[in-house]
Amino acid sequence: MTARTATVARKTKETDISLTLNLDGTGQSDISTGIGFLDHMLTALAKHSRMDLQLSCKGDLHIDDHHSAEDCGLVLGEALLEALGERRGIRRFASAYAPLDEALARTVIDISGRPFAAISLDLQREALGGLACENIPHVLFSFAMKAQLTLHVDVLRGDNDHHKAEAAFKSLALALRDAVSLDGSDDIPSTKGVL
Repeated sequence: MTARTATVARKTKETDISLTLNLDGTGQSDISTGIGFLDHMLTALAKHSRMDLQLSCKGDLHIDDHHSAEDCGLVLGEALLEALGERRGIRRFASAYAPLDEALARTVIDISGRPFAAISLDLQREALGGLACENIPHVLFSFAMKAQLTLHVDVLRGDNDHHKAEAAFKSLALALRDAVSLDGSDDIPSTKGVL
């Protein structure tokens, strides 16, 4: 089997990011975005998806967290797209629920080649650590657009915003783990023959 890995770099006037992704890893991560809560979410994503993820971001945090958060999502999506290649033999569709105490999140994913994202996290606070709550769904949206997948993430219940956000990333991780897993075939899972 060909290694399903990707290394992506993105350098703009706003951010300088390098990322390495291994879809068939063990959940190891080394993440430094300059935004502690984003590091926490991406670490959970790597751990529970069992993808190995190394990510370093130096961004214009003296302005705010938006550029760094968005660009990390974009680079992660680009890496997933590259690591999947032709998408032969993947399960493609998956869904998963993840609780964190009182919070419950659901993710439904289709590695479709058709970018779409519907993200509803019901976050109430202005920020979690150094990450604006408005940027948390934006990270997921940016990831889905660049990875060219259909992504629905919904927090079904919860009171604590930290718990809701973390449950969302964990449910995404579990769904990704299933969707990218290999089913033993060499087929592209589409009636069109291409994704």
